[in-house]
Amino acid sequence: MQFQGKNFAIVGASSGIGAEIARLLSEQGAFLFTYSRRAPAHLPSTAHWEPVDVTEENFQISGLPDALHGVVYCPGSINLKPFGRISATDFRKEMEINAVGAFRVLQQTFPRLKAAGPGSSALLFSTVAVQTGMPFHSGIAAAKGAVEGLVRALAAEWAPAVRINAIAPTLTDTPLAAPLLSSEEKRQNAAQRHPLRRIATPTDIAQTACFLLSDEAQFITGQIWSVDGGFGRLKT
Repeated sequence: MQFQGKNFAIVGASSGIGAEIARLLSEQGAFLFTYSRRAPAHLPSTAHWEPVDVTEENFQISGLPDALHGVVYCPGSINLKPFGRISATDFRKEMEINAVGAFRVLQQTFPRLKAAGPGSSALLFSTVAVQTGMPFHSGIAAAKGAVEGLVRALAAEWAPAVRINAIAPTLTDTPLAAPLLSSEEKRQNAAQRHPLRRIATPTDIAQTACFLLSDEAQFITGQIWSVDGGFGRLKT
């Protein structure tokens, strides 16, 4: 996968999966425009960072080049509660972070993606909980279900100018998931629920992300890629 001299925008690149995508793209020579609430701890030398809070009304992605070869929207949430304890405020926040934020970023970046010519690509994130019913996941499953619908609709609308796909990961060892992996017992239990008997790492997800953004994935659009260690489809 070659990204030399190409421009990519990454929203949510301060840690976890977004930071790992930034690292991998930078190592392949990409120019990065990153956005997050907090500055990344390790910003690649080819990256520009600006503060953005996707929950703010009418936030703007600024400082972009005229042509973008790819955009990645990484912000997410983990707010696992019984359905009866989810407030309307909780539910709206899940939608704002996961779906509405993605919608706003895509609207702002589409002209630049189109300007880059055929081969440009957008990438969003869903979750294994959309296709695999899981208790206490109703808020995030609903929000990420909206993301999946958005991906399929835009793939049809934007073709052939711009490709768009999503990755649906399982529980991944990131700062966001830290409360769910806060002890060795929790980590072992989570690993045993996966056929591959381990927890996903940010690199596992980021490598697939880079493939979907690359020229090697030129015939892939409108797809939801499960990167979940077999969790969503297999029973062992």
